[in-house]
Amino acid sequence: MSREEQAEMEVGTTSVSRPLCFLLVLGFLLTAVGVPLVQHILEIRAGFEKTGHWVWPNAYGALRFPGGAIRAFRDPAHRGFWNRFQAANTKFMREVRAFEKALEEDSFLARATIPRTQAFTAEFLGLGNEQVCLGRGGWLFYQPDVAHLAGPGFLDPSILKAHRRAGRVGEEIQPDPIRAIVAFRDDLKARGIHLLLVPVPVKPMIEPEHLSQRFRAPLSIPLQNSSHAAFLCALDEAGVDCLDVSGAVASRKLQTGRSQFLLADTHWTPEGMERVAELMAERIRGVEGITGAASLELTRGEENVRGGGDIAAMLKLPAGSGLYPKQEVVIHPVHKAAGGTWTPEASAAVLLLGDSFSNIYSLEAMGWGASAGLAEQLSFQLRQPLDAILRNDAGAYATRELLARELAQGKNRLAGKKVVVWEFAMRELSVGDWKLIGLPTAKSSAAPTEPTIGGFFVPAPGETVEVEGTVQARSMVPKPGTVPYKDQIFSVHLAEIQGGRGQAVVYLSGMAENKRTPASEWKTGQRVKVRLRAWDEVAAQYERLNRSELDNVELQLESPCWGEPVTR
Repeated sequence: MSREEQAEMEVGTTSVSRPLCFLLVLGFLLTAVGVPLVQHILEIRAGFEKTGHWVWPNAYGALRFPGGAIRAFRDPAHRGFWNRFQAANTKFMREVRAFEKALEEDSFLARATIPRTQAFTAEFLGLGNEQVCLGRGGWLFYQPDVAHLAGPGFLDPSILKAHRRAGRVGEEIQPDPIRAIVAFRDDLKARGIHLLLVPVPVKPMIEPEHLSQRFRAPLSIPLQNSSHAAFLCALDEAGVDCLDVSGAVASRKLQTGRSQFLLADTHWTPEGMERVAELMAERIRGVEGITGAASLELTRGEENVRGGGDIAAMLKLPAGSGLYPKQEVVIHPVHKAAGGTWTPEASAAVLLLGDSFSNIYSLEAMGWGASAGLAEQLSFQLRQPLDAILRNDAGAYATRELLARELAQGKNRLAGKKVVVWEFAMRELSVGDWKLIGLPTAKSSAAPTEPTIGGFFVPAPGETVEVEGTVQARSMVPKPGTVPYKDQIFSVHLAEIQGGRGQAVVYLSGMAENKRTPASEWKTGQRVKVRLRAWDEVAAQYERLNRSELDNVELQLESPCWGEPVTR
């Protein structure tokens, strides 16, 4: 036999001894069965520690899927077999995705390996993750910001079509920002209110040299998405008053040599924000009815604060990692001259609708101090009181939705308003859902009535009530580290409340300090105990946090409660 023939025969034949076969099969079985078995044991043990009794592991949550789909199918709000079928399928697919995410997040293997792996790849390989782009010299960038800048034009017809189909199963996104902006302007104009639009530049537009070596002095900034010029032109043709502040922020950087955005955070520095507040105040003063309005005596102090950055949190590095240390900035808190911190006033002639760019330096939960945000600085520049509806994230629709809901509930937030300022981050032009949200005519507030069976229960002012009910529906809680905020509130429709209290819409903390709360694990059909208070009593503390709403629009119009789980 030649050497070629012998090699051909050996290549086609593999000899494995019986003991080796046994070891390979045993290793495979241990790997396939061992990981889920350990996960089961850990979850059961954790359940006993929390509740004192048996708790089914998350893997068995799939058994609840048909129940939710059946309830959606039987919901009388959906007429006709095809609509009921679509509603049931949407509910089923949504629960499947939530179930898959929960399994991924709760895996002991993921929790043990991902932080260390991410720390290694970030430090030695320069790799981020699906949400974070690593820049140069300790700079971090939010991936959707980079995608908005470097991606195709957000007004391109093919991009609009793809964006429209990017919604959840059975739902479409309204992708055209111009259509939503003009419709909102028209609604306000019909009420004699002027709209001032303020799109805020995102980090890579102003700080591109920290992202790539391709950008060197002299910098030609701000950079813009290819549809930006067409966007401004369309707004101008429609008669929308748009204040494009990106050029002013870039000029401030070039003139001073100081960065206008934070190193490991998505947001601007206090200096950049205060410059924008000056420009907004200058434009607002030119609106009829603003000059000569009631003056307000305010003072502005100075304070050093240190923050870690929301992008750094999305890297999910091990606790105590010093790879991206905290950054120190100087903020200027605004106070009333007579004493006390600045607060919004519902009777003010100007209403600010804003996202996290307005909340930064104002909402203490964001980690960059308080009383020094965009609303405070704008009020200081105007020397006038200011009303504000602020909500982290979803600048394309969240604040408009809150305003419309208040009007529908009988709270005329637009009474006495001359100007509505709508601020949002420019990335929303590419990724936002530009819902067409009409502003209903404000209804007169009805006198409070006693709750009845089947009605919606709200505790009386100053009252705290402990109840037990069934989770009929709930909204989503994001996976920690996948969103640029660390605190979130979710909504629950609580039914079959004992004591004849009927049902309630309850807001609860779903994520705190980038960790999911026990309430976030509640499932539909589960009996829960919760301590309820009227939402109005805590709104000042929690209103500006990101919040997910129930899918049922009618439930969104009910007066909500604030809930805290009762644990024994």
